[in-house]
Amino acid sequence: MTSNFPTTTLQRFFAGIAEQTFQTQFGVADNSLIDYVSELLIRFVRYDALFKIRTLKGRPVAEIGEMMVEADARIGNARREVHRHIGDFALFWTGLYPEALRPRGQSEIDRFIDYCLHGKRAYHIASTIETDEEAAAPSDVLERLSDQFEMCAYGLREVRREWERRDDEDTPLPFLIN
Repeated sequence: MTSNFPTTTLQRFFAGIAEQTFQTQFGVADNSLIDYVSELLIRFVRYDALFKIRTLKGRPVAEIGEMMVEADARIGNARREVHRHIGDFALFWTGLYPEALRPRGQSEIDRFIDYCLHGKRAYHIASTIETDEEAAAPSDVLERLSDQFEMCAYGLREVRREWERRDDEDTPLPFLIN
């Protein structure tokens, strides 16, 4: 993880809403978890970051099932990072845009549940893979994301509601002013 101190306006915006949501509304005082969720929002601002997993031939992978196949084709830190991305991808869509999980041969609720299950499993697997490098995401944070996946997804829905509410008000926020 990068830093406990957001530096850009967008980082401060996401960090502030995430802290308010998780700490004030939910009573979650897990700064590492809240920082991770805030940083996930920043990473996925870039659309290409959502689809960063590529096949060995270089084609972007957009479905969780294909990502799982790609994870199994890798070892060590590369495998850990694909599983971490699967967890992030599932958390992003179930939390922020569950309406985007349109049915593809199954009910919308089944697809939502599948994303939750795959996200939890992927975070758990990533947390168990040892790495030689200083991990971008500590194993204990990934394990907590697995254990608390549904709460984090709900928290992201609340984060979205809050940014939409603030956007509707069209007023400057005190913590965004330089």
